Parts: sequence; structure tokens; C-alpha cells
Amino acid sequence: MSIKRILCVMMAVMLITVCFCSCSSTENTDKKSGKLSIVTTIFPPYDFARQVAGDKAELTMLLKPGTESHNYDPTPQDIIKIQNADMFIYVGGESDKWVEDMLASASKKPKKIIVMMDCVDKLEEEIVEGMQAEEEEHGDEVEYDEHVWTSPKNAIKISKKICEELKALDKDNEEFYEKNTNEYSKQLSSLSNDFDNITKNGKRNTMIFGDRFPFKYFADEYHLKYYAAFPGCSSETEPSAATVAFLIDKVKEEKIPVVFTIEFSSGKIADTICESTGAKKLMMHSCHNITQEQFESGITYIELMRNNETVLKEALS
Repeated sequence: MSIKRILCVMMAVMLITVCFCSCSSTENTDKKSGKLSIVTTIFPPYDFARQVAGDKAELTMLLKPGTESHNYDPTPQDIIKIQNADMFIYVGGESDKWVEDMLASASKKPKKIIVMMDCVDKLEEEIVEGMQAEEEEHGDEVEYDEHVWTSPKNAIKISKKICEELKALDKDNEEFYEKNTNEYSKQLSSLSNDFDNITKNGKRNTMIFGDRFPFKYFADEYHLKYYAAFPGCSSETEPSAATVAFLIDKVKEEKIPVVFTIEFSSGKIADTICESTGAKKLMMHSCHNITQEQFESGITYIELMRNNETVLKEALS
């Protein structure tokens, strides 16, 4: 965790006491609606909770639309929202270390806390051939990939956990949550089946990312090989010449038609690879965050993944 983020969390925790009156006022205002309060850190759990809870909850996403998720730092107001929530959902892992520190020192906690990484079978972060690794030293500690939601099957597991905890909070609406979850699970299963068909019927099974690679769970689920400039949570932006050369050679060797970039990326690495190989640059959305326009339009995880379905089909053709 960065020094900046550590200092931010310390300041937020110290300010909680000062903001106590404001905190109580906010809580009373939220409860006037009579709805459950659900707070999430990023977009995927926000949308999963929206699909399950429907109009029975007030939802808050802490990460502002249009911002890069790895640059997020909590504000004192964010800490207050978390404390007052009926349910708080976050990813877990190294990027959310600040959450664990905050919850450990907080005098008040949400009624229900869901860690998405605890809902699924975790996969270790992987450094594949040609990928530029972080220079940080982690000793013998195992690092797990945090992007668990990129597998639709994991999305089903997370949504069912949300349903389970919502039913415990609001027994009067158990059937409502159960019905929504069953319907949503069917949609996610259909999405997963379509990805499965695309990968089984493709001419190749290799993806090239001139970018970070936050799709480890997706690739593992659909038996895809991949090569990328950086791991999913890397803070690096400038690859070595050797990394770029490796990716260019791989595209040429396997005649890969598409080089992927991800949302909110400059796309410069992918541009360089495409200029050298004639490949086409396309964006595959990790769903980490969305634009303000997408947020206001109510775009969903399934819609974003359906767009990924289209570009993946072209990449594997």
C-alpha cells in the first residue's frame, strides 16, 4: 500500500471522531427512506448488489465514475458512509489493505461485510513469459489476483452471497431477493455459456494485451492463454524494450489479429505493437470502473461483458 494511501487512511480514522455529529445526522437522513444502505468500493459489487436488491436498497459506489481504480484513496466522508452502511462490499487483497486497517480501528462497523475474494476460489497472481514484473519484494508471501469478478461464474457466487446476507438483514423481502438472484444467475450463466462457445470454436486460444492484464480469472475459466505487458494490479506504465519486443514477436509468430487494451488506459503500448504488426487495437473492459456517462445511463456488468464477447470473438478468429 502506498505511503499516500496509508496517510490518507490515518487522517480519515482520526477525523471520524470529529465528524461524529455529522455521521449521526447522515445516518438519520439515510434511514428516512426505510431502505437498506449498501456501500461498495467499485463497480462490479455495486451492480451485483443492484441486481439482487432492486429498489429495496440505497446503493453507494465509493470510486467516482471515470477515475482509475488503482488511484483511489478514501476520504473521511467515505469512512463515514462505510460505518453507517447496513452492508459494505469490497474486493480484498493488497489494494484494499486500507479497508482492513480502517475496520480494525473503527469503533463502529457495517452490519454485514462481504469480501468478494472470500466468495470464490482465489488464484495466485501470475507472471507469464515476457511480462514485466513489479520491482517490489514480497518475500515468500503469496499474492492472489484480485480481479475475481471477471469470471461470470464468480459473479454468480458473489451475487448469491449478497442475496444470503440481504435475506439475513431483511427477512420481510427474502423471496424478492431470492427471485432477483435466481433470474440474475440465469443471465450470468447464459453469458458464461456464450463465452465458452466462443473460446471452443475460435481458431486460436491466445490473447495479447498491450496493457495490464486483469483477466486471470476469465482466462482460467475459459482455458485461454495470454501474454501481457504487466500483471493486473501493476503500477507500471512504461514497459521495457524487451517486453514490447516480445509481444510484437508473439503477435507476428501466431498471426494474432487483435491487441487488447483496457478501459482508462492511454493505449500507447498497444498502439506500438499494432503499428509494428498490423494488428487491430480493441478494448476489453475489466469492469473495474465506468465513465460518468455510463454510470448515469445505468450500464450493467452484463452489458460490458457482452461487449467483451464481441471483441473476444474477433480476437480468436
